[in-house]
Amino acid sequence: MDNLRSILSVAASGMFAQGERLKVVSENVANAESRGTTPGADPYRRKTISFEEVMDRVTGTSMVTIGEIGRDTSEFALEYDPAHPAANEEGFVKVSNVNTILEMSNMREAARSYEANMNMFEAGRKMRSQMIDLLK
Repeated sequence: MDNLRSILSVAASGMFAQGERLKVVSENVANAESRGTTPGADPYRRKTISFEEVMDRVTGTSMVTIGEIGRDTSEFALEYDPAHPAANEEGFVKVSNVNTILEMSNMREAARSYEANMNMFEAGRKMRSQMIDLLK
């Protein structure tokens, strides 16, 4: 087992997972202001992502992978807009259940986690390079 290879594998799996998390967050933010298009239609429902731990048989290390991309089942808020085509009889329209403040904090956390994994990957790469230089 190559410990330096394990470092690179773990860091790469973390970068992939956080990259996927950033994709989900960006999709949520992009659709945060969506509304239904017809009366009673649901607007965009917030996506969620979960991670799972998996054992890499080649390196023998524990890595992270995408568990599930699901949907937030919380209720939609109602906004009074009787002129909107999706307004119900009382003039209310369902609005997306995306909280942009929560999404921005998720984005910041994912970006920092990605950066930490990238730094770990770079450190492993440098150690491997130094080991090769010592063996020359």
